[in-house]
Amino acid sequence: MLKILVVDDDKNIRRLIEAFLIDAGFEVILAKDGKEALDIMDTKHFDMAIVDIMMPYIDGYELVEDIRYLSESIPILMMTAKDAFEDKKRAFASGADDYMTKPIDLDEMLLRIGALLRRAQISNEQKIVIGDFEIDADQRLIKQDGIMRELPKKEFELLFKFLSYQGKIFTRRQLMDEIWGMESAADERTVDVHIRRLREKFANNKDFSIVTVRGLGYKLEPMD
Repeated sequence: MLKILVVDDDKNIRRLIEAFLIDAGFEVILAKDGKEALDIMDTKHFDMAIVDIMMPYIDGYELVEDIRYLSESIPILMMTAKDAFEDKKRAFASGADDYMTKPIDLDEMLLRIGALLRRAQISNEQKIVIGDFEIDADQRLIKQDGIMRELPKKEFELLFKFLSYQGKIFTRRQLMDEIWGMESAADERTVDVHIRRLREKFANNKDFSIVTVRGLGYKLEPMD
C-alpha cells in the first residue's frame, strides 16, 4: 500500500484529506508542521508528500527543499490559500511537482496524485518509451522511428530528465544544479542553449515537445 505524508497545521484539513485518501486505498501519515514531518522522515518511508505552505517552525517551501535534498524522485504536491503567480513560482523553484490552491477539490487532488505517482514510476526506469521514441540511459542511446542515434552527454541527460518527469516544470536553476552541478561555473543561459539544440534536433518529432513555461522554466509535454 502506498504511503502519503500529509503536512498541514490545520487539524480539520489533515483529517479530511486523511479520510478521503484512506477511502481511496492509500496509507496516510499525518504531520502538523514541517518540524514534525522531518522527524517522521527519520523513521518512516513514504511514497509521496502533500505539503501546506503556511506553517509554523518550518514553512512548506523549506520543507519541500529538505525533502528534495533527501530524495529527488518523491512526488510533492503543495497546497495553499496563496494563489499569486510568485507563490507558484517559488513553490516550483523549491522542488514541488504540482500546486493546488485552497479550498482543495478532493476529486481533483486524487487525479493529480495519480498523475504524480505515475510520473514517479516512469522516472525510476532506465529505458523510457513514448510513441515511436525510445531512450535508454544504460546504453546512452536514442531510438526514433527505428533509427538509432546518440546525443552529447549534457543534451542526453537533459532530455532524459524531461522524459522521466513528463509534464513537470523545471526552473533553469534546477536544471543547472541537477545536470551541470551546483559548483558549475556555467550560467543559466547554458540551459537555454541546450534546449534550443534539442528542439532543433527533434523538430520533426511527433511524440513530445519541450515547452517554455513563461516566468518559470521548461517542461516536456507528450503529443497526441
